[in-house]
Amino acid sequence: MTISRRDLMIAGGGLAASAAGLPLLGAQAFAQSPTYEPEKGASLRVLRWSPFVKGEEDAWLANTKKFTEATGVEVRIDKESWEDIRPKAAVAANVGSGPDIIWVWFDDAQQYPDKLLDVTDFATALGAKYGGWYEGLEGYAKRDGRFIAVPLAAIGNAVCYRDSWVKDAGFSTFPDKTDAFLEMCKALKAKGHPTGFTLGHGVGDGNNFCHWVLWSHGGKMVDENGKVAVNSPETIAALKYVRELYQTFIPGTESWLDVNNNRAFLAGEVSVTANGVSLYYAAKNDPKLAEIAADIRTTNFPVGPVGKKVELHQTTSAVIFKYSKFPKAALAYLQFMYDKPQFDAWLTGASAYCCQPLKAFASNPVWTSTPIHAPYALASETLRPNGYAGPLGYASAAVMADYVVVDMVAEAATGQRTPEEAAKRAETRANRYYKV
Repeated sequence: MTISRRDLMIAGGGLAASAAGLPLLGAQAFAQSPTYEPEKGASLRVLRWSPFVKGEEDAWLANTKKFTEATGVEVRIDKESWEDIRPKAAVAANVGSGPDIIWVWFDDAQQYPDKLLDVTDFATALGAKYGGWYEGLEGYAKRDGRFIAVPLAAIGNAVCYRDSWVKDAGFSTFPDKTDAFLEMCKALKAKGHPTGFTLGHGVGDGNNFCHWVLWSHGGKMVDENGKVAVNSPETIAALKYVRELYQTFIPGTESWLDVNNNRAFLAGEVSVTANGVSLYYAAKNDPKLAEIAADIRTTNFPVGPVGKKVELHQTTSAVIFKYSKFPKAALAYLQFMYDKPQFDAWLTGASAYCCQPLKAFASNPVWTSTPIHAPYALASETLRPNGYAGPLGYASAAVMADYVVVDMVAEAATGQRTPEEAAKRAETRANRYYKV
């Protein structure tokens, strides 16, 4: 149903509920929230990351079309590869022109907070309406107590494996401890089924795997005060572990980006990897891969000597740049997209690829529709920020952007450096950004 711009206007310039009974930006939906009337003649440009699940993009585009039909605001959506989003956003911040809204990664917004629109009123109202923000996602989006970004999703990362091959290697259940996990990977390699985890500059899979290696053994980049603490006995133990694990890998993982492990797994080249749920759906939606799809299982990373689950899940937030000529339109657009009918439709379309940032959306049926989704369901609740154990800010964002942890783990795993040398080099690199 097409709703006219007039139908959506309410006193004070807000947006009214749809004639179909679905709250859009109306007084009922946001009774205690600010409302935003798009500027006259407004248009928007949004830059997002390239999708791995087509249904996720389709749902977002469908919701965007509804917004345009309701408001008359044209929205152009551009896509970039995951690795290119970060530099594109940084350039936009530095030159003061570009997309009005960008979907950024992790704590990227912390690199240029003064270039971003303060969205505290908007984000606070959303949190009050929808059960509050998950702590980890909120932390990425706030600076000095103010929201400089709007948390959009956590992209859950889980271990994906071939069930029949694991059983053939002598393991009736998937190990939940790092020692047993290593033994299983060795057994898989001996059976001709090597493993493979991303050691290259993959924004998602490389960071997720390498931070798990570090944290599972008690290592950390910095302490609670932001002092670099990566060169520690715990880190050395983690790097010795990954050196052994690497012996079970398929060759070439040190150059993998986010797409490479998907391809290797679906080609039957590796038995175990870590990925979003997109890997499963790529197999499920391809008739030629039906046998692989039926054999895929998912689980969380095993627990290491630290004694508890410690995982980095990719997070993405929407930022509005101060240079935007149409900030009210940008806020109106996001308010529409976060409203329950639209946001639920997006989560459903994403098929468990995107985990909600607001607690009220945890009841979406997508999470219980198949056991495959279970390891991804708690990503927003359990994620540990990449700046652990210190505060997020310029330094944590820069260390992440410079792949300090990924490079350290890759150097030790491949034997390019000893664990001690790799940890020392990471310490030196991190100290360039952390000045306490």
